[in-house]
Parts: sequence; structure tokens; C-alpha cells
Amino acid sequence: MKCHSVAALWSPLPPSHHVTAAATTPVALFTGAADGTVLHWPLALASASPSPRPSSLLCAHAAAITSLCPLPSPASLLVACTAGVLSLFSTYAPLRCLRRRSLPLWVGSPSLIASLPSITSADPRVAILCHAPDDGHRHVSALVVVDARTLAVLYTVFHGILSVGTPNAIAVMPVAEGAAVEVDPPRRLIVSSVASVASAELADERVEAVALSHDGKNVALVLKTRCLLKCVTEGVVLGEVSLLGTSLCKDKNTVDKVCTAGAFFLSSDEWDAHVSDDGVVVRNLVLWSNNGAVTMYRIALGSSYFDSEIVCEIPSNLSMQGEGLEVKFCWSNQHLVRVECCSYKVAGSLLWKPTVAIWCMDQFELSKTVNTQKPPMRKMLGEGGLQGEEFRPEPSHSQYNINRGSEVISQMCSLERYRGTVSSSMLLSEDSYAPYAVVYGFHNGDIEVIRFLNLSPAAAKFGGRGLYPHISERLFLGHKGAILCLAAHYMHAHPDSRNFHRALISGSLDCTVRVWDLDAGTLLSVMHHHVGSVKQIVLPPPWTYHPWDDCFLSVGEDGLVALVSLQTMRVERMFPGHPDYASLVAWDGVKGYIACLCKNLHSCNDAGSGLYIWDLKTGARERVINGTASQLAFEHFCRGISKNTVTGSILGGTTSASSLLVPIFEDMSHIRSHADKNGHDISSVSTNLHNGCTDSVTVNAPTTYDFKGKTPAPDEAHEFHGDNSVYNSGKAVSSHSIHNKKIKCPIKCSCPYPGIASLRFDLTAIMSTQGMTNSNSDRHLKDHLHSENPKEMLQPGTLDSPSRVHEMDSPSRESLEGCLLRFSLCFLHLWDVDCELDKLLVDEMQVCKPEGCHIATGVVGDKGSFTLMFPGKEATLELWKSSAEFCAMRSLSIISLAQLMIKLSRSCTNSSSALAAFYTRHFAEKVPDIKPPSLQLLVSFWQHPSEHVRMAARSLFHCAAPRSIPQPLRVNKNKVVNAPLSSSDNMNVLICAVQTASVSNHGELKEDDENVDKDDIDTANMILWLESFENQEWLSWIGGTSQDAVASNIIVAAALVVWYPSVVKAKLSSLVVSQLIKLVMSMNDRYSSTAAELLAEGMENTWKACLGAEITHFMSDILFQIECLSTAPSSNAINKTAVAITMREALVGTLLPSLAMADVTGFFGVIESQIWATSSDSPVHVASIKTIIRVVRGAPKSLVPYLDKAINYILHTMDPSNLIMRKACIISSMMALREMARVFPMVALNESMTKLAVGDAIGEIYDGTIRVYDIESVTKIRILDASGPPGLPSLLAGSSNRTTTILISVLSFSPDGEV
Repeated sequence: MKCHSVAALWSPLPPSHHVTAAATTPVALFTGAADGTVLHWPLALASASPSPRPSSLLCAHAAAITSLCPLPSPASLLVACTAGVLSLFSTYAPLRCLRRRSLPLWVGSPSLIASLPSITSADPRVAILCHAPDDGHRHVSALVVVDARTLAVLYTVFHGILSVGTPNAIAVMPVAEGAAVEVDPPRRLIVSSVASVASAELADERVEAVALSHDGKNVALVLKTRCLLKCVTEGVVLGEVSLLGTSLCKDKNTVDKVCTAGAFFLSSDEWDAHVSDDGVVVRNLVLWSNNGAVTMYRIALGSSYFDSEIVCEIPSNLSMQGEGLEVKFCWSNQHLVRVECCSYKVAGSLLWKPTVAIWCMDQFELSKTVNTQKPPMRKMLGEGGLQGEEFRPEPSHSQYNINRGSEVISQMCSLERYRGTVSSSMLLSEDSYAPYAVVYGFHNGDIEVIRFLNLSPAAAKFGGRGLYPHISERLFLGHKGAILCLAAHYMHAHPDSRNFHRALISGSLDCTVRVWDLDAGTLLSVMHHHVGSVKQIVLPPPWTYHPWDDCFLSVGEDGLVALVSLQTMRVERMFPGHPDYASLVAWDGVKGYIACLCKNLHSCNDAGSGLYIWDLKTGARERVINGTASQLAFEHFCRGISKNTVTGSILGGTTSASSLLVPIFEDMSHIRSHADKNGHDISSVSTNLHNGCTDSVTVNAPTTYDFKGKTPAPDEAHEFHGDNSVYNSGKAVSSHSIHNKKIKCPIKCSCPYPGIASLRFDLTAIMSTQGMTNSNSDRHLKDHLHSENPKEMLQPGTLDSPSRVHEMDSPSRESLEGCLLRFSLCFLHLWDVDCELDKLLVDEMQVCKPEGCHIATGVVGDKGSFTLMFPGKEATLELWKSSAEFCAMRSLSIISLAQLMIKLSRSCTNSSSALAAFYTRHFAEKVPDIKPPSLQLLVSFWQHPSEHVRMAARSLFHCAAPRSIPQPLRVNKNKVVNAPLSSSDNMNVLICAVQTASVSNHGELKEDDENVDKDDIDTANMILWLESFENQEWLSWIGGTSQDAVASNIIVAAALVVWYPSVVKAKLSSLVVSQLIKLVMSMNDRYSSTAAELLAEGMENTWKACLGAEITHFMSDILFQIECLSTAPSSNAINKTAVAITMREALVGTLLPSLAMADVTGFFGVIESQIWATSSDSPVHVASIKTIIRVVRGAPKSLVPYLDKAINYILHTMDPSNLIMRKACIISSMMALREMARVFPMVALNESMTKLAVGDAIGEIYDGTIRVYDIESVTKIRILDASGPPGLPSLLAGSSNRTTTILISVLSFSPDGEV
């Protein structure tokens, strides 16, 4: 199961947000931007003066957002971008990406989305209009219907060339014969339906906007100075509204400057919209202009009647200043939401700042008698925008020495010193495990490296020897344009002498590439081989041979791809001739080829896109593939050289690449066909700005598998997050012995957008880092394997010698595991909620709040997508209050880390215990309205490989269970209490009772029937909950399946029955016990062991009464299961070994003893039958003996009446005539005999363990015997008479209150061997 936690680092200034699409739900506004970002704006419409502020950033796209479509059931948001990627987000907290998928290549670029009416909410569908210009006169369009849950194309409505212009509107007509509305902006409106096609020719004027009524009967066609209202079915003009003299068009002189930008009809139940008895339909139409002005009309339409009046107006926005203004309007709950986007030019780049204003359009304030010559102006309720400093032009630089980077001597990470907005960013990591610094490239050309100095008190002083002390804050100055791409490369150890070890590479809008010494801060080289903006830096993939391993590719907007050597500081190869910018680049480091894909998202002809394959060694172009096949060929090229796309790490090296630019591969089965080839991974390396649809691919390390032989889950295969280590390009698998072991990165870093970095903490990987060492040895080994003299043997100590390479200052004074734990707690802990706990963490655990950084939280979505909250404690607390899944995942991660910290350092015991206690109990006390953790999610981690995670999951379950019991299982606390009657009322009550006896009897019968019906309903609801598997939100958090959903429901119900029987319904135990037994027998590696433990723990008090005689049959099934576990097929041995061992331990060590204690007679009957029913070497015999041992230790009182049976069975397994059974069971049998002799005084062994004496424990006093056995031959050698007088002490009490006499109370052997 996956357990990922996300932290976000925000730059000091808010990002640019050029709004291209907007949509509203009843409680929120969503805006999509040209860079692929989607902002979520909560709308507090009930507030007196709402000030909208964005609360979260939805990260799933790297190209311009074209359409946002809210879906009502289930509540979700469908997002489409020009790159052909669709994403589905939940519109309730925490707004996770539920599904991310690419449309087929032939469809084109999606532009418009319309929700289709569906019969059931379980089958939501949408219509998506896609188009791509084929040439200068024709347009290829496609209208496809897509399943809104899976984002799969169901069928195609239309695909072909339209004779009109590119469609810019689509609406679904809710009539049987209607299909869709498409608008040609230049001159005509076309309404397509099955019955007819109507068109309006407008030769003189241009159509500015179109609006379709909700019932699909009327359409508004907005022109420059007028608006035409038409009937859709008949195609006739019903009326015309003049726009002159309104806020949309003051006079004819302003027509060319101000034009109507959009329109929409209000729904039929808003603002007195109705249909009169004479057939006149009253509608409300909203029109707005490109300067933000709004005019609302009330229009009456009939077959021979037309009337219109202006209801109200909203003035234009004159306060927005800038070089451009774009406006969009949305309607939400009687409120009009205006989204304004103003542009500013900063250092040659165009930045956009959005502003949201809310206008109250309450019908109560309307007046039908208002003078139409002077319509009322509406009042704005509130206005808000992005938090942070205002966007303003940046001052020019003073003179700096560009040959040496300037050290920043001011306070660490001071936000005020930033000079502008970020255009590119990346994170630097120490050996791929924990990032230690963030690199920002600004629009004015500056580059700044900022260390996370305040992660430890030892580093509080600038330059102190704390965590990662080798990098100080440093500026790299020299570029004259915006920084578009960044990369960091570690130089490999070769005989050539060099004076730098780590290089920082930057590409800029000024067409130059600069190479810097990252350690010294000096400029090494300036390269001018591009005549266009440098938009990508592609680092060499692992296993790249010398001399190409110290090279990089620069990709420019001029269509040139160049190979640059960091050893010679020269351009070694040029790959020119690309018709356009090479947006996708793949580098095969082993074979020496690169593939460059020039991808035009707005064209689908053969000249639109092309794939160019180059020989890296010779510089020759090997092949060119044009057309739509180029994309498929490129993917085939990547798949042919790649085996590691399933590992989740496909970004090569430390770059400013956005992981969202990586192509989404749906089918990963092809990867396995290359399992035995030497290949590399693909990764996207691209800039974060000015490249709305660009990405490139490099190659990474070979495919690895986990210790169970499994490949990762399909959803993990598409979580594209970079391995942002400075050393990554030089790392390799150091030995073939670990070639097949999956290596997970504990903390994966990525920068989805400029100035926004995400840290994904993998709990499983962090918990498995114990004993992990520095990866320099792997780097040395790879350099040796690729050296010019491969026969040279590695000398002892070579890998650990610091003389071979320049060793970075790393946290060598403490273990890597401890460093990871402290770093993780720094970013995952919720600071400033419990000040005493924060102080304890600082003083004892040496964990500090990261100062100088805007820290926020987030969640992981599907296939590499994220949802990142904006900085601030309020936004984080809102996530805790709204998502039970987030509470479970974050609490589980922090408590597990705290418990592991106790193991690593005893000095951190108090702080770790306080931290665990805070997230289990105290947090809910301090913030009472936080959501309790999801119980189903917690039980899925009860069998986690790490003991600390298992303990944390169980602790959280017990703390959260009383607050989060599912409603169908919760007992009804409302009980009717009969009040006692006073003595004066007794006679009246008696008389009334006699008179109404028959009526009362009838009422009681009726009430009994109602109770029976209610019990049946409760039973049906409980069964329905136990078997439910659809719409389980928590499954997507951990990568579970529908089987996990059902299994988790059964485990939760069983745990509540065993541990909290008073708060669940009484019938639940009888309903869940059969499901629990089936789960045990299913051999589920995640839940069967837990089910066995729950059955064992509740057997005596709960399950015994439910099972009854079925216990005997259950024990037989368990013994058969044990035998199956020991004879697993060899083909699945690697996969099933760990599962079989865990299940065998749970069955033999936990469940079977509890069943034996519940039914001792049945247990001995089952195991005696197994003697003859199974083979002599069957593991069933050993399991039976171990069960007897546990029964002897746990419930010796219940075994006393069956002491002879137990002894006889044990001796039977030691029979010398069956050497196979004796050899298999001798050790366990002797252990059982010693245990019985220790517990029961009437059983004795001599000192040499050769004789066994067993006395009658219970029976008649005049018929007692003692039997003496020879253990070697397993024969009865003597029977002694033990009869004696009555009066011996009583040990057991019978059920009939009759004492049972103990015959033999103590036995022992004398030194001479006599009893």
C-alpha cells in the first residue's frame, strides 16, 4: 500500500496566472491558466463582505487550460488542456485528482466540454469537442463522448472537416432530436439536430458571442451593437435588442474599442423566469463586454410577442492598470462572479495577475418599475486576488561582478530580498535522499541558491556546521533575460584534471547557455550557439559511456539541439534542421541515439509534427517520421530503450523539469517484454515557462523489482517525479546482486510550475532506509566499469577513499536514516498549533520549523498529479477538517516516524512520544472539528512490512474508532424510557387497561411488526456496507482495488465487534463472522493475517457463540490451508514466500490455538484424523503439536480432561516405526512433552529425558493409575496403581456443581529412575 505525504515550497511572490477558462460550483470558483495551473477559490457567499482568495493549486496539466466543466454527480471537475490531457478532480476537499488520462492522438486538441444528461448518476458522460487546423482553409474537428469517471472515449459522434471556421461554443440540447450547437464566429450560426438544420446568414456583422437557453429552445446571437433572439427549432428571429446606450456599448464611437465578450441565460427557476398561460416565455439574459461591464436583460418571447428590458448593470473596471485586460463571468447562487486578469511586462516577460469580484444579484432588490433609461447599478460585495506582493515592474540591476557569485550576508532566506517573480526553479538533493537547497531563476536573469538553513538548531548561525553546511546562499548574475531552464550535474571521476566538481547550467531568454561552478559560485563559460530562447537542458542518463557522461543537450526555440561537453566547454555536436522547437527529446545513453519530436498540438497534417532520430557519435540524422505516426514512433522508441518507466522515477538528473510534461502511458505491459535487456528510463526535461506544451525525455537506470518479485502498481508507474539528486547522472547499480531489487527514493522532488516545488515523502521507503549508506561507492563502481581499462581490478578501500572524487560535505556525523527522519518531520509536522510540543521538538529532537520558506501541504493524485495548498496554517487546518483520508495518511506518517526516532535515539524518547500522542489524541482536543481518520484506510496498513507503521496504524484506529464508526454499524442510542406512574393514577390506569385490552394487543402486534421491519432494514444496510466497494475515496489514496475495499470493510466491522461491542449493533457479529472466515481462507497478503488475529482475539467472547459446531470444520480447513501454504508452486515461490510465512505464523501461532481452546474435543478429533489423512512429512503434524504447546501455556485448565489424548498424540508423532514423521516432529514433540511436564504436576520427565510418567488427573479415587513410557521406543513400560483414600484437594469444578476429584496431584522421578 502506498503512503505518501506531500509538502510544498512556494516562492515569495505569487505565480503568474493568465486565466483562460473559468467555472463555478455552488461553493467555489475554479480558474484555469495558460501554464496549465488550476486555482481553487472558495466562495463565502454568505459572508457580508467576501474576499475571495485561492486556497489550493491543482497540478495536472502543463499546457493551456481550454475548458473547465463541473459535474454534479458525483461532484467533480473535468479539466482539459491543449496537450490533449484530461483530468478529473473532486470538488470536495481535498480536491484530489481522481483520474488523469490522455485523449487518443487522432482526436486532436480538446477545446470545449459539455455535460450530457444521464439516466443514472453512476454513468456520467460528457461531450468533448476537439479540433486541429489541417491547413489554412479547412479545420478537422471531432466530437467524442467520454465517460466522466474513467475518461475513456465511449464513441465518436463526428470526425471530419468542417466547411465553417473553428467552433468556439458547444451546448447540449435537452430535446430528443437535438445534439449540439456549433458557432462559426465570422458570419453564421449553425444549429445541428436530427430533425433539421437552420442557419442565419449575417453578411454584414460579426458574431461576438452566443448563448443557448437551458431548455434548448432559444438562442441569443450577440453582434457588435445588437442581440438577436432566435427560435432553435424553426430558425426564425423572434426579436432584437439594441446594445447602444448601455454599459456594453456607450455609442457608435466605442464599438471598435469595446465589444461584447460573452453571454449566458439564467436557468428557468431564477429571477422570475417562467412561462405564462398564453405561451410567452420570460427569460433572463446576461451580457458582458471585454472591459468588464455587464448588462442583464429580462426578455419575453412568444410566437408573435417580444419584449425586453434592462434589469440592472455592472460598470466596467477602470481601476485595473496594465498592458492587457481579460474578463470572464460566472454565475453562482444568485451571485455574479467576475474574473479579471491584468497583464504586466516584467524584464521582457508578460505576467498576469487575476482578481475576483463578487456581485450580489439578489432578486429581492430588483424593481420591475425601474426607469429603463437609467437602470440600477449593482453593488460589489467583495474583491480578492492572489496573496503576496503586487506585480510591479522590477528595477534594473546595479553593477555586479559576474565572474564571482555574490554571497548573501543578510538574514537567511529573507523574503524581502527577492527581486521578482520566478521563471524557473529546481531542488538540489543530497545523494537523492533529502533536498538541501532550492534554486530560483528569475525573470530579470538572476539565479539564487537558497539553503534550508533552519532545519537544525546547529545551523541557526549562518555558515554553521549543521545539516548540509556546504552550500550557502549565493547569487549567480549575468543573464539578461528570464531564466527558462536550470540543471545541476556532478562531474564524473576521469583522468582529466578539472577544478570544479558540480556544475550549474542555465538557459535563458537571452539565447545564451551559462555554466557555473556550483561550489565556488564562479562563471565557467558562456555559450552563444543558439539564436532563440534556450528552453531545455537535458542531462546524460545513467550508464552513459565516457566521454558523453559529462555532456548535456541544449534545446532552443530556434529548432537547434546541441551537445555540449562540460570537460572541454565546447559544442561537440549540432543537430539542426528541425522545422520547429523540439518539444520532446529522448536520449539512449547505451546505444548512443537521440530522438527529437517536433510536436505541433494545433496541427494534424504530415507537416505538423515530425520525429528526427540522430546518431550521437557521428551527428548524422538516421531517420525522419512525419505525421501523427511520429508520436507513436517516439513512444515506441522510448519503450524500446526503457525498462524503468514502471519505477516512478523518470526524470534524469537535477533539472527544472516539470514532471507533468511526461507523456502518460496507459498500458505498461510492454515494459515486461524488455525485462532482460539493458535499457534506461525515459524522463521529461523541460522548462517551466514559455513552453506551454513542451517536454523532453531522457534515460534512467535499469528496471528493478521488489523483493517479492512484483512490479509496482499501475498507478505508481505513472507517478512521474524526478530523482533530483546532483549525483543522479553518475549513479548506477553497483552490483548484479542488487540488480533485481527495487530501489525507492524516500523523498521525491519535482517542480510542477515555476517557483512551486513539491516534496513527496514515501513512508515505506523512509522506513526501509535503515543501514543505508552514502551512494558514492556506486558512483565509483560505475566510473570503474566505464573506464578505458575495464580489466583493472578495484583495490580494497577504493570505493570508500575520499581521494578519488571530491566528497561533498554530507551529514556524516549522524546516520542517513536519522537525517531523513528529521528532515521529514520538519516539513510534515503542523507547526504553531501546540507551542509546547514545538519547543520540545526543537530542544530534544533537534527538529526546527523551516524558516524563510513558504511551506504548505498537499496530496498526491493520479499519475503524477498533485493538489497543493497555498501557504498558511489556515489552509492546512482546513484540509485536516475536511478529509478523513488526509488525516489518516498524515497522522500515520508522522507517528511512524516518531516511533522510529525512538528506536534510533534514546534521547528523543520524550519528544517522540509527545509527538505521537499529539497526533493520536491531543490534536483532536485542540482542534475539535478535525475529521477523524478513515478506519478503512488505517486497517490496510495493519500488515505493513514495518513494525512501526503497523503500531501507528493500530494506535490511530483505537483512538479514532469511537468517533468514526460507520453509520450503518452504529447502535441506536435513542431508547424510550418508561416513566413510573404515581399511586393516584393506578386505578385510572387499570380501568383504561381493561377497557382497551384488545386495542392494546393490536397495537403491540403492529409495533412488533414495525420492529421486525426495522431490524430487517438494519440488517440489509449492514450487509450492503460490508459488501460495498464502489465510490471508495480512500482506495485511490493507497492504490487499492475493489477487493481491498470489501476486505477493509470486513476488518473494520470485525475489529469494532471485538473491541467496541457496545457501540455497534448486536447483529453485526453474526453477519461478519462468515465474511471474516472467508477472508482468512482467501490467502490475501494484506488482510488474511489480520482476519486470523481478530478471529483469535474474539473467539472466546464473540465468535464462539456465532460459530457453534462449525468450529470443527473450520479447524479442518485451516489445517488444509497450512499444508497448501507449505507446497506453493515453484513458479510463484518468490512472490508467495513472504505471504506464506506470514499466514502460516498467523494460523499456527494465533488462530488455531484459539479454536482449540474453544473446542478441545473437536480439536483432538481433527488432528487425530489428520494422522491418517495426510502424509507423514506433512506440516500439519508439526502445526498440531505447536498448537498443543500454546494451549498448554494459554489454557491448561481446559486441557486437563484430555491429558491422555494429548500425550498419546504427541507420542504417536514420535513413533520409531514411522521415521519420516519422527524426523519431522521430534523437536516439536519433545518441546511439547517438556512443556506439559512443566505445567501439569501429574506429568513428569526424568533428567535424561528418556522416561515419561503420566498420572490420571481426574477420575474415581479407587481407580487411579500412573503410566510410564519409554520415550526412545515410545512404548508403555509400566502401569502403577495409584488408588488412595478420598479427601484429596479439588482442582476443577464441574458444571453440575459436583466436585471432580484430582487423582494424581504431583509426580516426579527419583535419581534412580523410579516414579
